[in-house]
Amino acid sequence: MSKNIKSIRGMHDILPTESAKWQYLESVLFSAMKQHCYQEIRMPVVESTALFTRSIGEVTDIVEKEMYTFDDRNGDSLTLRPEGTASCVRAGIQSGLLHNQFQRLWYMGPMFRHERPQKGRYRQFHQIGVETFGMSNAEIDAELILMTASLWKTLGLSGVRLEVNSLGSNQARHQYKEILISYLEAYKDQLDEDSLRRLHTNPLRILDTKNPEMKEIVNNAPKLSDHLDAESAEHFSKLLRILDKAGVQYTVNPNLVRGLDYYCKTVFEWVTDKLGAQGTICAGGRYDGLVQQLGGKDTPAAGFAIGLERLLSLLDESGLIPPEASADLYLVMLGQDAEIEGMVLADKIRQSNPGLMVMSSCTAGGLKSQLKKADKSAANIALILGDEEVEKQEVIIKYLRQEKEQCSVSINDLNEFLKNI
Repeated sequence: MSKNIKSIRGMHDILPTESAKWQYLESVLFSAMKQHCYQEIRMPVVESTALFTRSIGEVTDIVEKEMYTFDDRNGDSLTLRPEGTASCVRAGIQSGLLHNQFQRLWYMGPMFRHERPQKGRYRQFHQIGVETFGMSNAEIDAELILMTASLWKTLGLSGVRLEVNSLGSNQARHQYKEILISYLEAYKDQLDEDSLRRLHTNPLRILDTKNPEMKEIVNNAPKLSDHLDAESAEHFSKLLRILDKAGVQYTVNPNLVRGLDYYCKTVFEWVTDKLGAQGTICAGGRYDGLVQQLGGKDTPAAGFAIGLERLLSLLDESGLIPPEASADLYLVMLGQDAEIEGMVLADKIRQSNPGLMVMSSCTAGGLKSQLKKADKSAANIALILGDEEVEKQEVIIKYLRQEKEQCSVSINDLNEFLKNI
């Protein structure tokens, strides 16, 4: 016998029992984007590899270890997108959306990273990303953070905390890197393998190490906040004043640096302790130099991304996803004439009542077995149509969730009856 083909490790099917939860979350996210006047953009999942090596940075875990990269038939190096910001910037430059324009964009879809699968970390995962272009002030940074804070309230989430930091301008950060390298070189014999590899290429990432043996070294390192340029310091101060005025609680985390090279000035994360090691559910910040880096005109930009699997896990564990009703009405059909008339009737009900979820039996079986299926569908009412009812042009109404006597209604009067259920 041939061996069954299974899904690739770390890439999961979303089954019908789970897809309803996704649809609920997506509907809340769609509403939030619409309320804040953001427009959707859809990018391909495959891009030129150079897009990510130029934007994310060659000395990052994503580029060095995690990208799904392959050669196309014509020899081009292609990559399944590991994140959405670079793709969105590429699309904006290519389509002329960015130069001397203000844009508020969002996208949703799968991302791909070849890493060790574990809870909250998958090889195919999904994100909603929000990107803004053309606005350089702290107000748009605040809008992004306030949008996410509002989203947690809408979803009913608690126990999610905000961490913020400023990385300063690209020039100030470059100067700080030299200071940090000088400090870390004094502890070179105590640095782990990852930190040694990053020391002269991406030293800020060392500040975000998860190695407990290096915590003291990191905690005693020179603070980036003490080396901010004046403009970045004022930008960050204004952001914090807005958050204070809006009543959004936060912690300034001087070691929050984000893993991608393109960030500058504001960076932020929403984190929780309820998901173990994978506690970040939303992360973002400002990346003013990325558009120019990828070939466009100098354009200020800021955005964030939310990991949907992690957010769903948090909602699920907190019991915050409402149960889905699979049907409002269930049509039981008994007899050949009833089966034909019933299918037409179900279609007419749906057309006249777009808000009603109507499920037809479409299976052979007696009244008892079909009513069992009706009950399992979670429908409130079963409409029973037999050959006798077809002849009389009426339908029997059976209440499945209420203590009410069943009754008969003329098919001509059925729509009026359904308006009042």
